[in-house]
Order: sequence, then C-alpha cells, then structure tokens
Amino acid sequence: MAKRSASKNGLRKAVLVDGCRIPFLRSGTDYKDLMSYDMARMAIQALLTRSQLDKSEVNWVIMGNVVSNLSTSNVAREAALAAGIPSSVPAYTVTLACVSSNKSVTNAVDLIRTGQADVVIAGGTESLSDIPIRFRKNFRDKLIESQRYKSPMDYMKFLKGMKPADILPEIPSIAEFTTSRTMGEDCDRMAARIGVTRKEQDEYAMRSHLAAAKATEDGHLAKEIAPVHIPPKFETIARDNGIRGDTSMEKLETLRPAFIKPHGTLTAGNSSYLTDGASAVLIMSEEAAKALGYTPKAAFVDYAYSAQDPEEELLLGPAYSTPMVLERTKKAIKDIDVFEFHEAFAAQIIANLKCLDSTDFAKEKLGKGRKVGSIPMDKFNNWGGSLSIGHPFGATGARLVMTAANRLQHEDGQLALIASCAAGAVGNAMILERLN
Repeated sequence: MAKRSASKNGLRKAVLVDGCRIPFLRSGTDYKDLMSYDMARMAIQALLTRSQLDKSEVNWVIMGNVVSNLSTSNVAREAALAAGIPSSVPAYTVTLACVSSNKSVTNAVDLIRTGQADVVIAGGTESLSDIPIRFRKNFRDKLIESQRYKSPMDYMKFLKGMKPADILPEIPSIAEFTTSRTMGEDCDRMAARIGVTRKEQDEYAMRSHLAAAKATEDGHLAKEIAPVHIPPKFETIARDNGIRGDTSMEKLETLRPAFIKPHGTLTAGNSSYLTDGASAVLIMSEEAAKALGYTPKAAFVDYAYSAQDPEEELLLGPAYSTPMVLERTKKAIKDIDVFEFHEAFAAQIIANLKCLDSTDFAKEKLGKGRKVGSIPMDKFNNWGGSLSIGHPFGATGARLVMTAANRLQHEDGQLALIASCAAGAVGNAMILERLN
C-alpha cells in the first residue's frame, strides 16, 4: 500500500478506479424476492471481481439506501461482510433521499482527501419491491404493552379500546413529510409555474428511452453492468428491463395524468418508475492506485450540496448545486464536455435547464448578475437516464459517476458535471476530470 501523503494544499487527490452495477429492474420483477442487502452484496462482489482487488486493501465501505429494511438497517455493513470484505473493515449506510449514493461517493472522497483512507468502496442499493409495511400506531402500542403481560387474563386487555381499522396495515407513501404532497404532485405544480409543457416532457422522455436503447445496443451500458443470476432458476440477467426502445410521441400522448388529475402534465411515461438495483464504485487515493497497479478513469475535482424551500423548490437541486460547484472550481458551462443529470421526471429536467438558462432565476434565487448558461443537449445524458434506465433511490448517484467517467473516455472529453435533485429539496453536483 502506498504511503499516505498530502498534497501542497493539505488534501490528496481522490480518483475513480472502476465501478459497476447490477441491472436496474422495475420493482416487482426479477428482484422481487431479494432484499436491498442481497443486491448490495452482488454489486460489491461484482466490483471486487472486476477490479481483482485484494479485499484486505479496502479501508471503508459506504452505501446509500433510502427505504431501509429493519433487519439490515446498516445494509452496508451486512453486505460488505457477505461479499467477503474483512470484518475489520468498517462500513456504514448513508440516507439522503435520491442523492444517498452521491453522498456515499463524496464521503469516500473526503476520507481519501484527508488521508483517513486509501481505498474505499462506495455506492448504494434499493429494493422498492420490499418496502416496510407496519401496523398502525394504536396496534403498535398494544403490541409493546403486551410484552409486559404475565397471565392469560392480561391478554384479555389486548383488544380493549381497539377499532377494526387499527389492525389494518399502514403502507408508506412516497410523499414529503413537510408538505404531505408526493414528489409527482410537487413536480406537476412546478411544471405549471415554470411553464413546462406536456409536449416538452413527452419529447424529453422519448429522447431518454431511445438514447438508453441505443446505448444498450451499442454496448455502452454493458460496460457498467455486471450480469447476475437470480435463484431459483438462475437465469442470466444482463440488461435493464425498463427501457422502452419502441416508445413514440403517439404512445406517450395517450397516457393520462398520473398525479394531478385531470389537468396535470406528468404521466407514467414521462416520470421515472419504481426500480430495484445496486451500484458500487472503487475510489482510491492517486498514490494508492499507482502502488496497486491501477490506471484510474477520472479524478474527483470538487462537489457541492444545496438545500432549498421544499414548498416550492423541491426538485430544483441541480439549478442550485450546479452553479455552486462551477464557482468552487472556477469553471463555466462551456468548460464541461459531459453532463449527467438525474432524471426524476422529464418536467424536473426541463425546469432545471430553464432555470440555469434564466437571468431572472440567477438574480432572484442565486444573487448573481448573469445566468449560469444553456447546457448543450448534444452533451447531455447521451446514454439515457433515470427515466429510462431506472432509479433505485439509494443507487443512482454512483451510476451517474460511472456513466460520466465512461462517457468522458468514449467521447474524448476532459470534464464531466453530475447533478441530482432529491426529496427534502436537496441537490448535489460534482465535477470529474478524465485522467487517461
């Protein structure tokens, strides 16, 4: 192992060595009997196999996860152990909504920059086929109370004060705690306020699916996917199963509003779908990568996180975090060769692009005298995105990092900008620089 040393500014360079993910699948399909733990284990094992890394070299494992299974609340630790990582290697789980694995990646970068680690596996996992369904509060209280019962007569008190509805399961909804609105409802409201039309959304959704289908056929996505074999049949799964390469404007136009009915503009066709999957990336210090014989794909230049008003700006994270990271790195839109933005909804993407290209937004929201700029669409999400590939909440950020690094190599670019929105009105942006 390379000796840990600091650069002139006291921070070391963190580099992306490799990464992979298992195929992203629609919830309720081939991963429906798996836990997020199973998928995380498979992603970590696939990364170790692909990189041929000696497991004893790993210093930390960090995984993002949003919908936690109570049996594996620290899913990173359980998955790391199951993947064969030595028990002496600490592991922890990050929860920051849809930027959870963005946070796992930037936490890994910080550990390496500050000399606390040389080799970190970071990523995320999510099973939306295995959501925790609980009893209602009154019934839970009774169950806790029953632990103190000692005689058969005590159990006669169990049903006292109970209503029939109390025994019904309580299914969690994907809604903001502070506003009680679903993300789709908020996005529909934002689309109307900013002026994003249904046609714009459908056109963007078609672009995403057709780009992902082409990237699949051209073999670009295969470079980041590790095929898996799921019991009991152990058939090989090597592709994402939510990509609709046969979509068209005619098909998209027939879909009805999904969130605000009957006048909303968001549909199942221009929104991301519930997805199961996991991802993992291998991050090292530049010195460690060299000592271990690896040629890194990219270096992490810098990153930024933002937080806005969840009442009106829930999904505008990229519009806030992008200018922050550009300012931190003294870069501009024109300097970026590859853009990879998380696609929660087509309306969310279009709204953020409009805001970045708005002088009014720059003045009123960013306190800047000029707009951030227009992002060239020939550099933007060229291999599809979350709308088409899928969006396992805790795993998307690491996928974006992998795709951005691979696109830099394929498109002969130098700098990539990754940006994401998240529930709670949080945003993240990071910049990668191609090394080889």
